[in-house]
Amino acid sequence: MTAPLRGPGFAKLRQLADVVYDPWISELEATSLRIYGPEQLAERIGTEAADVVVVESASVRGPVFDTGLRAIASTRGDPNNVDIAGASAAGIPVLNTPGRNADAVAELAVALLLAATRHLLTTDADVRSGNTFRDGSIPYQRFRGAEIAGRTAGLVGLGAVGRALRWRLTGLGMRVIAYDPYHDEAQHSLDELLSEADVVSLHAPVTEDTMGMIGAAEFAAMRDGVVFLNTARAQLHDTDALVDALRAGKVAAAGLDHFVGEFLATDHPLVGMPNVVLTPHIGGATWDTEAWQAQMVADDLEALLSGNRPTHIVNPEVLAS
Repeated sequence: MTAPLRGPGFAKLRQLADVVYDPWISELEATSLRIYGPEQLAERIGTEAADVVVVESASVRGPVFDTGLRAIASTRGDPNNVDIAGASAAGIPVLNTPGRNADAVAELAVALLLAATRHLLTTDADVRSGNTFRDGSIPYQRFRGAEIAGRTAGLVGLGAVGRALRWRLTGLGMRVIAYDPYHDEAQHSLDELLSEADVVSLHAPVTEDTMGMIGAAEFAAMRDGVVFLNTARAQLHDTDALVDALRAGKVAAAGLDHFVGEFLATDHPLVGMPNVVLTPHIGGATWDTEAWQAQMVADDLEALLSGNRPTHIVNPEVLAS
């Protein structure tokens, strides 16, 4: 098991099997990580004589399918680190963990929204630096913001994270609308959403259809003073177009948890904008996420080993064989 796991689900996994636990992210060192390529993973599987592998970031393809595995579990909603077709051809079931970080990411989206609209980073910096009354001004006046209650939030994507965010924003008094051509509860087109929403929050997967779906034309179609959030992936929006929209005041504030390559240069225009909150892909970074994914894998592995159908299996057709 190279995925980070904890909690009752991890204890259950230890009851189901002899566990070799070696997570790719160290629990003790924030600077330590290891991502296996397929050859390295296959070698490790052979060394440990493993029947099941549980991964998060390791690449599962090619030689891994020649190791005699009984099951593969990827602690992702979209197990894109696994060659599903290759696993299916080898007759190996692939388990996944959809929604395991939905609450965590939704909570971060709320945090970004409040931080961006209530100037939390700049006010915190002023207090810490002794500049509460900067240039003789009164902070109560300098940092006036808008309340989100009574405003409209538009969610682009109504998967697990979008749904988890929907009830949170509703609970905060917002009207929530959604665009998602694959979900019956999403009743708005993208154009309708952009024209109505005071907050636009992205929660779509990255596909050929969604790459760059929010560009200059879409920012122009948004309401003046919109707040833009992206806790999904940076590839969904045109960052240069976002910068232009922020400079023009079309977008009043933004909260971003993703960048292309998950890196933002210190001289990037976004860095110098006080109305932009930037976090380094930490949406799912909670202890609870590790506990949820451990429980989902444990329950499904127990079902599989008992001859029953797992709840979360990407290639159920292999069960027939």
